[in-house]
Amino acid sequence: MAFEKLTNSINDLKENIQAFKQSSAEYYKLSLYKGIVKGAISAVNAVLIGFFGLFALLFLSIAVAVYLSNLLDSPSAGYFIVGGFYLLLLILILVIGRKYIKKTILIKSSRSFFND
Repeated sequence: MAFEKLTNSINDLKENIQAFKQSSAEYYKLSLYKGIVKGAISAVNAVLIGFFGLFALLFLSIAVAVYLSNLLDSPSAGYFIVGGFYLLLLILILVIGRKYIKKTILIKSSRSFFND
């Protein structure tokens, strides 16, 4: 009698362990799937926003360059001024903004990853 209870308890424990392993595996699969989908959605959003943002910036830059060229009565001066502005902006980002950009990306990605 006692051995039967012990055997039944061991069999129940075995079944519970198997069920726990299976549910844990399913949980981690769903968690991984959720992370992959969130990353893919973020990547698609970033690409679309970046693409249209760059087009807007391109056309605005051309408009400013044409305006400056007309203002200075020199066909190329406006383009050089706009190009110089972007070169100066690039240098400032490389010198000053690297740490800030890295810190911001790390903070936002860790919040997104660990809050879910």
